[in-house]
Amino acid sequence: MSDLAATEELFFARAGLDRDHATRVVTNALEGCDDGELFLEYRQSESVALDDGRIRSASFDTAQGFGLRAVAGEATGYAHSCELTPAALARAAETVRAVRGNHSGMAGEGPARTNRSLYTDANPLPLLPFEDKVRLLGEIDAYARSADPRVKQVMASISGSWQAVHIIRADGTQAADIRPLVRLNVSVVVGQGDRMETGGHGLGGRFTYERLVDPATWRAAVDEALRQALVNLDSIDAPAGEIPVVLGPGWPGVLLHEAVGHGLEGDFNRKKTSAFAGMMGQRVAAPGVTVVDEGNIEDRRGSLTIDDEGTPTQRTVLIEDGILTGYLFDRQNARLMGARPTGNGRRESFASPVLPRMTNTYMTAGDKDPEEILRSVKNGIYAVNFGGGQVDITSGKFVFSASEAYLIENGRIGAPVKGATLIGNGPDVMTRVSMIGNDLKLDDGIGTCGKDGQGVAVGVGQPTLLIDRLTVGGTSM
Repeated sequence: MSDLAATEELFFARAGLDRDHATRVVTNALEGCDDGELFLEYRQSESVALDDGRIRSASFDTAQGFGLRAVAGEATGYAHSCELTPAALARAAETVRAVRGNHSGMAGEGPARTNRSLYTDANPLPLLPFEDKVRLLGEIDAYARSADPRVKQVMASISGSWQAVHIIRADGTQAADIRPLVRLNVSVVVGQGDRMETGGHGLGGRFTYERLVDPATWRAAVDEALRQALVNLDSIDAPAGEIPVVLGPGWPGVLLHEAVGHGLEGDFNRKKTSAFAGMMGQRVAAPGVTVVDEGNIEDRRGSLTIDDEGTPTQRTVLIEDGILTGYLFDRQNARLMGARPTGNGRRESFASPVLPRMTNTYMTAGDKDPEEILRSVKNGIYAVNFGGGQVDITSGKFVFSASEAYLIENGRIGAPVKGATLIGNGPDVMTRVSMIGNDLKLDDGIGTCGKDGQGVAVGVGQPTLLIDRLTVGGTSM
């Protein structure tokens, strides 16, 4: 059964909505507007978490509803309801009609169709019984504790969701997508004497639980979490000052995501609130720096067959060899800026308006051996994993804390350090990239991006790279 046929069964045959009637309501509501759609969603989600040998929480949730959007010029009318009824749809239509007076006469073309599916449509939740999820978490706890006597606490969780969406546009065209998403997280606390440290690792993507419950997979996750914790147990205070910083491959791409990626989203640039506004075609990064957003990578956490407006996702080159070449667009911002949508219109749920958002954003590989990059640094910091961070979109300024980092001494990796905070300006930092590794790696599937109160699944990645100078806030001088 195709995704479109499956979602028609879900939203119309079961819920009691009449498709033809819903289409007529949408057509009438959006008459005189530039764009808009009816977005129908059904979602199941669950999570089971273990802490210190006991199940701390277990949840299961089912949600369904619709969002009706009318776009006229720069104005948007949006109404949503968790009731899939003709009465609720009629009330929503009355509400969104209020923006029709702002019609710009620049109605957007409908999105292109796609027959390509990037992931299975299987619902992962019932494929692994609840007792098996509990058993898995217990095995993770036992394995971690048996691995090292310094393990004091183990926290683990497994979660999944299954989302079905169906989109109806004013001209009656329809699009659908069925999206699985799973994730496993492990955190380990180790202690030695009076000192306690933590390490963590997670993985996931748009597939079923089968990959996560493979013993080789979850044991590797435990091993990595324990490794990080033991490294931190031996860490010394991080130095402070402006020094060379080498970023490791994979998850450190979260710095690129925050410090650069958000500034390349279409709404910020249309409103000229981004540090990159008005710089199309100009150099914004060092030669060799190419940044891509790619939403059509199979099984990746940030991937979507279609975005939440029905546009197929694609590979969008944002920065090519240091030159700004593209922005990330939803349909409204693309139309207002005379561009084409890039398949980046996303929303957290049917209750959320569409925003231009990243999918899988990464820097492409260079030609340097990672060992060569490290050898080129006399004294610096090698940052392998990151925790939290903050970014100001307008200025591009960021602050990120490194959860795993090391000194670089005479071209070699030295002692692990704690308390290393990277401080800089996204556009400025991109001009200081002097060496790019040949070891591009995407993250293991744990990213969640926040914007305007909405969280969506994303992916990040990069190769090893050298930033010539970056301010490090540490605890030793």
